[in-house]
Amino acid sequence: MDYRVEKDSLGEKQVPMDAYYGVQTLRAMENFPISGLRPKPRFIDAVVMIKKAAARVNSDLGLLEKKKADAIVQACDEILSGKLRDQFVVDVYQAGAGTSHNMNANEVIANRAIEILGGEKGNYSVVHPNDHVNMAQSTNDVIPTAIRIGALLLLRDLLPALEKLEKAFQQKSIEFDHVIKSARTHLQDAVPIRLGQEFGAYAANVRRHYKSIQQSAEGLKELGIGGTAAGTGLNAHPEYRPRMVAVLSSDLGFDFRMAGDYFEAMQSMAPAVEVSGALRNYAQDLIRIANDLRLLSSGPKTGLYEIQLPPVQPGSSIMPGKVNPSIPEMVDMVGFQVIGCDLTVTLAAQAGQLDLNVMMPVIAFNLFHSIEILTTSSNVLAEKTVAGIIANEELCRQYAERSMSVVTVLTPHIGYAKAAEIAKEYLASEKSIRDILREKKLFSPEQLDKILDLWKMTEPGIH
Repeated sequence: MDYRVEKDSLGEKQVPMDAYYGVQTLRAMENFPISGLRPKPRFIDAVVMIKKAAARVNSDLGLLEKKKADAIVQACDEILSGKLRDQFVVDVYQAGAGTSHNMNANEVIANRAIEILGGEKGNYSVVHPNDHVNMAQSTNDVIPTAIRIGALLLLRDLLPALEKLEKAFQQKSIEFDHVIKSARTHLQDAVPIRLGQEFGAYAANVRRHYKSIQQSAEGLKELGIGGTAAGTGLNAHPEYRPRMVAVLSSDLGFDFRMAGDYFEAMQSMAPAVEVSGALRNYAQDLIRIANDLRLLSSGPKTGLYEIQLPPVQPGSSIMPGKVNPSIPEMVDMVGFQVIGCDLTVTLAAQAGQLDLNVMMPVIAFNLFHSIEILTTSSNVLAEKTVAGIIANEELCRQYAERSMSVVTVLTPHIGYAKAAEIAKEYLASEKSIRDILREKKLFSPEQLDKILDLWKMTEPGIH
């Protein structure tokens, strides 16, 4: 026989003999052949970490036989080390609340624990998925807790990626601080600035988002584990809640705390929405910065070409020698995806009804996906693009000198209207602004040197 027969409340099913999942997982596989997308690795980790902590706590409380608890803990440790990952097979789009995924985890852990204790998979008299692995738990408190834990684990990677990107921009702001160029507002010539000031602003912006994301994550540290089915804590020992928070804090290194209201923690997905919103805000600014890099490097012969991006691959299948801003283009696409994920999280969060939000699986997937792709794209942008940017200094200065908006510096001396006349004359003639001013004898040569000092124009003051 290449299968075993398992039974649940709906009847019997033939489960593949070598499968560590069981009958309820099999039903989910048959019911939800939707996308082929599997749970995110950190989502699996988070659920398994909860199961491991619960086994230890229930054993310490005298509710779970020690040998069974030890076998469950060992099975969890094996999964966390990377084993049995192919056994988590339920589609992302599944039964509401994540019951299918929760049972998938319960069954895989139970069957591996059975093997550890010398039994055969499917013999749930040894270790039962519901009675032992899921003791004192419900999908309804496990999944929202797993969303919080998994997101925090992923943010441990995202925040250093933002730090790396900020440092890369900051380094360029120092390197380019001497490079005078024309600012552009409305995509039109504006007053002189320094290229380093532009890059310094990018660094400051990434730092702002670092702080915002870090702050948004604080809400994730409040755990509703122990609320069980509806927030009441039914079937859980009175000491289960504080002990679970203590064990998870110790295991993962986060300062978790008990939910202020266990019913609210089950009903509301606000912490996930807050983090998703912070990610969306970062994504929209990252799109803006990536587009700036594309504009500044446009050309090389017919665009701005104030900076050169490191070439990473040929840019055309038909035009020889063409090189595109491939990394910033990728960053744009990531940003669009994150904004879409945030909308999904928002819609799913508001779709919660009464005492539970059943849309949690899609919230988990989209939130985790956003964090993952923002992490990798931020690292790639820092390493493969920003770190290797070169300034075309001479061209930058030429643009600054030719900018009509240099006349702005004249306004305190001759007034807006007179300065506008000089600007019009400059545009209509082949003369420079300096030559026009010299012909009109509005300033002495010494005054012109001081007033038209491009470097001074990049700092506060009336020159």
